Amino acid sequence: MLRLFNSLSKKQEEFEPFREVVGEMEVGMYACGPTVYDFAHIGHGRKYVNDDILRRVLENVEGYRVKHVQNITDVGHLVSDADEGEDKLEKGAKKHGKTVWEVAKEYEESFFTDMDLLNILRPTVSCRATDHIEEQINLIEQLVEKGYAYETEEAVYFEVAKFPDYGKLFGQDLAEKLIGVRDEVVTETSKKSPLDFALWFKTFGKFADHVMHWTSPWGEGFPGWHIECSAMSMHYLGEQFEIHTGGEDHLPIHHPNEIAQSEAVTGKSPFAKFWFHSAFLTVDGKKMSKSLGNVYRVTDVMEKGYSPMALRYLYLSTHYRKTMNFTWGALQAAQNSLDKILDKAEMFGKYKEWSYPTISEEIKIKKQEFDRALEDDLNTAKALAVFYEALEFAKTDEETMFVIDEFDKVLGLSLPEEGIARYSKREAAKSKHAELIALREKYRAEKNWVEADKIRDRLVALGVEIKDK
Repeated sequence: MLRLFNSLSKKQEEFEPFREVVGEMEVGMYACGPTVYDFAHIGHGRKYVNDDILRRVLENVEGYRVKHVQNITDVGHLVSDADEGEDKLEKGAKKHGKTVWEVAKEYEESFFTDMDLLNILRPTVSCRATDHIEEQINLIEQLVEKGYAYETEEAVYFEVAKFPDYGKLFGQDLAEKLIGVRDEVVTETSKKSPLDFALWFKTFGKFADHVMHWTSPWGEGFPGWHIECSAMSMHYLGEQFEIHTGGEDHLPIHHPNEIAQSEAVTGKSPFAKFWFHSAFLTVDGKKMSKSLGNVYRVTDVMEKGYSPMALRYLYLSTHYRKTMNFTWGALQAAQNSLDKILDKAEMFGKYKEWSYPTISEEIKIKKQEFDRALEDDLNTAKALAVFYEALEFAKTDEETMFVIDEFDKVLGLSLPEEGIARYSKREAAKSKHAELIALREKYRAEKNWVEADKIRDRLVALGVEIKDK
């Protein structure tokens, strides 16, 4: 049985879904998606690969059907998660000299292109905040009616003091958090408490000229960042669901706010049964920063000659709850390991048709060990080690292909597909070499030594050793 670390309880727990749907156990999984104001970087890639591994384990090891909902934040996410600064979309639009709508569309497309390169399964539902304004307004109205929210001249705020368990969320000390907030620059002077957070911003004051705005019971304005996730997750998954994922940066503010507003509306707890948080990625031991020039995209990795699957392999070598340090040397080692596996995966190109063979007891045991490693809070590093051991136990090409095909359903390294591509490329190269060798022999027979030598030089450059009799 799958055991996952639950950030809310701070311990590993056995995973069980809430409900049965049409004879199958369905898992509702909501993932905090990108804020589409700039390109996704390899730190984002790590978070979404971790989500992808979780989904693949749920589907391929545990046998569940997963409804995976992921949002697109295209409005309302301020530079600070705590209601400070300007809207990231408007900041991105100014930076790139485009409209906010153009920026959102461009970077949403770019995000999915990069995630496809990492072989991340597309969400069952991908939902934009701007397409769900009505749902967000409805939630805010309920919070106001129930006395959890109040209106000021610049916004509608959730009153944290009205939700007694807020300070218990993710083990936070409310008094210490309050001191921390007071140390920051807080411009919303009409808040009852610095901890209160915005549900709806009015086109007033600093947001008087906000480009994206909608009509609401509180006047023209736009939703706060936190309310969108509650509105969309409940719209697609119901008032309670199994798993909510995010980065560890969501632990202090965003996710406590989500829980508070969601449970305040429904009166049901828990809002999400498991909270799954991925740790940060550093580069050469330092935080990624544009000023340091160490913010890399998947395309940057490819431009240096590495496969996106080598990057995915590198992600899997570190447990999702541990900070991962990216270095180009580590990526090269991952590429080398991946290439060794792909040498074996070329069998998928060699054999056009194959069927699952009778599996040896050793490989059956290794498959069980592989599954147990993944069921132990997604221990992907151990799972990779067991995968290597299983390949060593494979005694026939068919067994090797079985191990690669079966284990890769979870690892998601596109091994059969990459193996076929490598085999096809190698065979095409052999065919081209054969053509050049035949042409060279023709020139030699004609004693056309100049042309023969030119082709010989081409073959040597291609790595073909020429030995004339």
